[in-house]
Amino acid sequence: MSGARTQVGIVGAGPAGLTLALLLDRAGIESVVLEDRAREHVEQRVRAGLLEQNTVDVLRDLGVAGRLDREGLEHSGVNLRYRGRTVHVPMAELTGRHITIYGQQEIVKDLVAARLERGGELRFEVARVAVTGLEGDRPRIAYEHAGEPHELECDFIAGCDGFHGVCRPSIPDGALTEHEFVYPFGWLGILAEAPPSTDELIYAWHEHGFALHSMRSPRISRLYLQVPADEDVGAWPDDRVWAELETRIGKVNRGTVLEKGITPMRCFVAEPMRHGRLFLAGDAAHIVPPTGAKGLNLAVNDVRLLAAALAGFYATGATSGLDRYSDTALRRVWRAQDFSNYMTQLLHDLGGGAFEKRLQLARLDYLARSPAAARSLAENYVGLPAADDF
Repeated sequence: MSGARTQVGIVGAGPAGLTLALLLDRAGIESVVLEDRAREHVEQRVRAGLLEQNTVDVLRDLGVAGRLDREGLEHSGVNLRYRGRTVHVPMAELTGRHITIYGQQEIVKDLVAARLERGGELRFEVARVAVTGLEGDRPRIAYEHAGEPHELECDFIAGCDGFHGVCRPSIPDGALTEHEFVYPFGWLGILAEAPPSTDELIYAWHEHGFALHSMRSPRISRLYLQVPADEDVGAWPDDRVWAELETRIGKVNRGTVLEKGITPMRCFVAEPMRHGRLFLAGDAAHIVPPTGAKGLNLAVNDVRLLAAALAGFYATGATSGLDRYSDTALRRVWRAQDFSNYMTQLLHDLGGGAFEKRLQLARLDYLARSPAAARSLAENYVGLPAADDF
């Protein structure tokens, strides 16, 4: 078995792991990134696409936002649609901050390219990953690569390997408290080669259930329909999808469906986000329902905090930042959970009947009439300023 050493071993080459690696590199801290999937897979996997101002700021600061600035779609607000009425929430006007539409897979391409161009170690298609020695001073990551066994000795390990990764399950039983809530519905999503029929996102309340009109570029639309959690995607041929989107949203531009799938809706938080020398970040520690568009943004925020804490440790030996990491990150995580749950309950068919629907319509009317209510939604949607973490 070949052995190696690094300061920070990073498990997972998604936005969290790759952003952390670049932040550490800028601070002069060595790291190795390990990913069990192929490069082509992580660069093509269509996931989130809405970036908070904080996320864009981090990517620009790292010098990886050139393509984002050219191709990203900067939005100043969102539309709420219900019963034939459209309410525009002018987020930039209310908060001074914007959101940007730019696909997660495009961010990953930019981050991978930067990591490799800057000479950082990044290994794809590793297998049999195991993390050990988490409570000691030299935790280890064992893995196989190209059929050969390897062991990586680290000062710290960052678990950025997602909800189904190996890092969180490697923490001993009883050391974490896990909170979970599963909704009885999911999102049927399509990616379509069709120009968006709206300049800004549309969140639609309808008696048939929620719908969302988003986009990925001037030529690609991303659209969603609320469906039962156990729905079979085969029950939704393209014509039925388009017809239901038009029922719930209004006119949409039709085109070739490039991708179709059903996303479950769940909330999950594991706390603390640290055990010994293992630090969790992103989906390894928390999942939010996509209604609030917080998953990717929380992941970037986690590693922004973790990188600063590690930089402080290597500069001065102080552990205070590392000791505060979990509590600081979780403050924003729980705020995002609350907001995502609010948006989900505001817009989805919750199965409660006419009384519940009337409450939702009253809340939507209040958002239309109250600048204070609209400002609260806008502030949470665009993301609280980074300074609010402390």
